[in-house]
Parts: sequence; C-alpha cells; structure tokens
Amino acid sequence: MGKIMMLIWIVLAAAVVVVGFIRLAPVDPFDWNTQPELSEDKEFRGGVFKVVRTGPEGLHDFDRIASAAPRTKLLTGSVEEGMATYVTRTKVIGFPDYTTARQDGDLLKVYARLRFGRSDLGANKSRIDGWLSLMPRPQD
Repeated sequence: MGKIMMLIWIVLAAAVVVVGFIRLAPVDPFDWNTQPELSEDKEFRGGVFKVVRTGPEGLHDFDRIASAAPRTKLLTGSVEEGMATYVTRTKVIGFPDYTTARQDGDLLKVYARLRFGRSDLGANKSRIDGWLSLMPRPQD
C-alpha cells in the first residue's frame, strides 16, 4: 500500500509541474507576432490560416471581437500597427493558442496556432470561424 501511495504522489507532483509549466512558460511576443506569407486559406495540424475580404476596418472589427472573447487577451501589436497577436487559453489546463491578425489592404489575414503539442483537435479553426462569423460584411 505504501508503494502505491508513493506512486500516486509522484504522478500528482508530475502533473502539477506539467500544468505549472504550461501556465507559466515564458513567452517572447516577437516570436509569436508573425505570419507565414500566404494568400489563401490553409489548414495545419495545429492551426489554421484564413484570408477574408473585410475592407480596411477588418482588423479593428477583429480586435473588438477577439478582445471580448473568453480567456483571450492581447499579447502584442495593435490595430494602429496593422498587426496584433492574441493568446487564448483553454478553460481547465490553460493551454495557450496564439492568433495573429494582420490587415493587408482590404484583406484580413488571420493565423491561429497552438503552442504545445501536435494537434489542437480543430479548436483554432472552430474559434476563428466563430470570430469571423461575427465580423460585419464589407459594403460593395
């Protein structure tokens, strides 16, 4: 019985260390405030890249939506700079996902990806599709 309790305490301590690392790992905003040079939608195993015609105010509207989203905060950049990166954390463990939005003329380019692991199980695509569905449609 004593060995089983010791094993339980070791597993519990390891879990606390892992969760602590996920929550407290240092972040260099300059490493995340970037995007690949793509001109069309693309899905990755750990994220998604979306290109949307929004008009010149797209980043402003996106910032309003992202800033109001649960567990999401601005990491770096701004609407005035033309590019902003947000971090969204999962509810229980706090896994961070990073979303970078950049205004490129009338196009809004959104790049969402995970930090830890290999697959986000579609969480980034789902979140970005939800945010983009709240965007106003550009006037023709």
